[in-house]
Amino acid sequence: MRTSIFRLGAVLAFAVAAAAAPAHAQDYPAKPLTVVVPFAAGSGTDQQARSFAQALTTEYKVPVIVENRAGASGFLAAQYVAKAAPDGYTLLMTTNTTHAANEHLYKKLPYDPVKDFTPVGLLSKGHMLLLVGTDSPIKSVADLVAAAKKSPGKLNFGSGSSSSRVASELLKQMAGIDMVNVPYKSNPMAITDLLGGQVDFMFADAPTALPHVKSGKLRALAVSGDKRLAAVPALPTVAEAGVKGYDMSYWTAVYLPPGAPAAVTRKLNEMLNKVSGSPAIVAYQAISSGEAATGTPEALAQFQAAESQKWGRVIRAAGIEPE
Repeated sequence: MRTSIFRLGAVLAFAVAAAAAPAHAQDYPAKPLTVVVPFAAGSGTDQQARSFAQALTTEYKVPVIVENRAGASGFLAAQYVAKAAPDGYTLLMTTNTTHAANEHLYKKLPYDPVKDFTPVGLLSKGHMLLLVGTDSPIKSVADLVAAAKKSPGKLNFGSGSSSSRVASELLKQMAGIDMVNVPYKSNPMAITDLLGGQVDFMFADAPTALPHVKSGKLRALAVSGDKRLAAVPALPTVAEAGVKGYDMSYWTAVYLPPGAPAAVTRKLNEMLNKVSGSPAIVAYQAISSGEAATGTPEALAQFQAAESQKWGRVIRAAGIEPE
């Protein structure tokens, strides 16, 4: 595994090289943009991508196509964009799954999260909800921990992303309990089985989870992050519910293929930052209870390097062996 010093240096060197590349972007974008999403339609990342697509189309009068390439923990989408033409028209809107967690979850990745991409900008930070079915006898985090301790290895949890899985694995570690992971291609797929009673609980991103909670189809036990969500203010954090010190959140960012012209990267960054306050994005943030985040390509490179180190520590501490 690469050392953190090497990775930070590689990220920063890549960002500096992109910033120095000679290119012009006066006419960009001159044709439709394609936003590739590593997760299924209906997932939080998909919903966010469609919100940005709407905002960019409204502001810049350019068609924006959202293309879902779900599966293999984001490998399919990441590989596709890594090999796309570096002209600024194929974007990867992704999360910490592909660009901070996967390198610690798999022994060999079919893409390099640093060398194979040009950082564009951070978009948002979000939190997950701990969910059970409405018919579940588990009414609280304390109930979940007690049930797991009573029957070690009996309870199972769904995970449709690395964020979802690591959130549950961290709960296992911090609460001292043993439960079984059931992997899915996406969180919406895992939620389908949670609704059907095939899995006992799961963590899912707020945009995916909230509609099911508000409709009464699922029960939320807690919020994964360090503060409560405005959409469900009465819902405690996992830490408040008894697992002291627990904190797990996720983030979303945009990348271009390697070698994208610096001027185009800058222009796209400016476009994304400008529409972050648009009605479509504000409405999405209100629904998702996410936190808008903006910044430069270089800032994303630095943030990604730090996040890779953090996720690596959490994954190793949770005892997850790379597959």
